[in-house]
Amino acid sequence: MIVNCTVHDGYEISPRFRKSIEERISRLERDAASDQAQIDRLEDPDHIHRQMRLVIAQQAEALRMRLFLDRARARLPRPLIEL
Repeated sequence: MIVNCTVHDGYEISPRFRKSIEERISRLERDAASDQAQIDRLEDPDHIHRQMRLVIAQQAEALRMRLFLDRARARLPRPLIEL
């Protein structure tokens, strides 16, 4: 069964969780760039292939997380005083 996601089908997440995901995306993208730069130094074809798969996996995970954040909206904090 295929479900169409719209902007209204998103998730509510806390600002702290959103920040955590954003930091993880930054680390993944930074690590992918670093690992990509290492490919030129490698000689073994199998090692090059594994390194390229690692870079692709890191980039895919960062994209997946970005898409999640695009669908997510910040949860409003609870009021300090009950209304």
